[in-house]
Amino acid sequence: MTRIDDAVQLFENGYVCSQAVFAVFSEEFGLSKEQALKIGACFGSGMRKGEVCGACTGALMALGLRYGENKPDCDEVCDKFLDEFKNENGSYLCRDLLNCDVGTKEGVEYALENNLFKEFCPKMVESATRITEDIIREKK
Repeated sequence: MTRIDDAVQLFENGYVCSQAVFAVFSEEFGLSKEQALKIGACFGSGMRKGEVCGACTGALMALGLRYGENKPDCDEVCDKFLDEFKNENGSYLCRDLLNCDVGTKEGVEYALENNLFKEFCPKMVESATRITEDIIREKK
């Protein structure tokens, strides 16, 4: 199974997007999967407020583990990730991606009624994981 498959599987098994993306990279950079799942728990659905997509947050946490000791590298990979994710998906803000504000009860209801968490969000997990892999591969 690929890292992308693993991330999507974690998401489909009930972990939030931030956990799913962060956890598949964490062990490679010195943090256990269990720790990553705990750290990433509060970042799904744009920190539950429709802000930066949790899949992006998970990816940025992973990139921080890899490049965080060197500010120029960290800034570079952060900008590159967010630019590539936005180019690919139209935005990196959860409420823009879902076309609803999951920070509200009505937004969550809309997302549930339209199966966004089951049909759309796995695509964001896949995209964030792939872009992160590409950045890490390019920087080696």
